[in-house]
Amino acid sequence: MTAQHPKGTEIANVRQFSILSAEEIAAIAAEIGLDRLAPEWLGASIVIEGIADFSHVPPSARLQNGAGTTLVIDMQNRPCVWPGKEIEKDHAGYGKAFKPAAEARRGVTAWVEREGPLAVGDSLRLHIPDQRAWAHRDEIAGG
Repeated sequence: MTAQHPKGTEIANVRQFSILSAEEIAAIAAEIGLDRLAPEWLGASIVIEGIADFSHVPPSARLQNGAGTTLVIDMQNRPCVWPGKEIEKDHAGYGKAFKPAAEARRGVTAWVEREGPLAVGDSLRLHIPDQRAWAHRDEIAGG
């Protein structure tokens, strides 16, 4: 965020949750040669299952449980080296493989839109915003 705001500037916390997919965690583990990865090694707040290609759910999509508790997806969570360091503590020699294996499978960050109860085992409905992809993305991204 320092590209937009001076260091130390207070900004809204839209990274209240790191939500990962059980299927994507399993795929990362398989790619780096481990039977499993503990979600806490990856900084997961919530692990969901059953939504294909979860890391690519679009920004502003909502996850909502039966009680109405609603989380808004902000953006894809980019791979970083910190989970690799956690993996390395328990599985020496495997940590460095995490970042490339997690590319496009690191889950999403989210923030609370509507407070309420949220518990292990809750079913979540995914609401996708009705919006086409921005036609000029490649022009701005240089590609």
